[in-house]
Amino acid sequence: MKRVLLSGAWGVWGAGAALAACAQLLAFSPVLAAPSAPAAAKNEASSAQVLLAQVRQRVQDAPVVRGQFTQLKTVQGFKQPLKSSGDFVVARGKGIAWQVRQPFASTLIVKPDSLLSRAADGSVAMQMKAQDEPVLRTINAMLFAVMAADLAQLSQYFEVTGQVQGNSWTLHLVPRDAMLAQWLQAVDLRGQQFVQEVQLQEARGDRSQILIQNPAAEQALRAQDASLFE
Repeated sequence: MKRVLLSGAWGVWGAGAALAACAQLLAFSPVLAAPSAPAAAKNEASSAQVLLAQVRQRVQDAPVVRGQFTQLKTVQGFKQPLKSSGDFVVARGKGIAWQVRQPFASTLIVKPDSLLSRAADGSVAMQMKAQDEPVLRTINAMLFAVMAADLAQLSQYFEVTGQVQGNSWTLHLVPRDAMLAQWLQAVDLRGQQFVQEVQLQEARGDRSQILIQNPAAEQALRAQDASLFE
């Protein structure tokens, strides 16, 4: 069942829908500070903590973030990458509305405990709830962490390396969790105040590049967006 759910969730993401985030940045994961770890591991953890602290200083904390995206997905067996584009709105504590406009309209609503995909006519194309599929909560938390550079979650699910230059930063993420590693090889993030680019390398060889355009922070959801999360 887990394998089916993972394939479904990432299939939706690979098609141009996915990702959400709670922008509030929390304390680092205890994984990075385990007192019983060997000296080499402690040094590595300390370096990761310094890196993530520097990134945290640069990422903007906002109740709502909206913008546009363009995604290119390279699929083995296809010469040309698959391109999709649209817009998104992220609401802290609620989730994300990821709306694909081209080439085909669709909407994905990702919440901490559920995932809902709608077709252009508003009909439900797919729906999953964490109470029925408990692993969905873990998947969504990981997706939220990637999109928002939620450092506490990133350090829980990934081995983190990267660098900071001025206001810009990059992170290279390798899954800690064996379940994630079955289909995700690595994630690369680039950003400043917001995540600007996400690159995913899947274990089976497919690759996705998501470019975030015109991200903007807002203090509250707009009226037309609030209904998406109801």
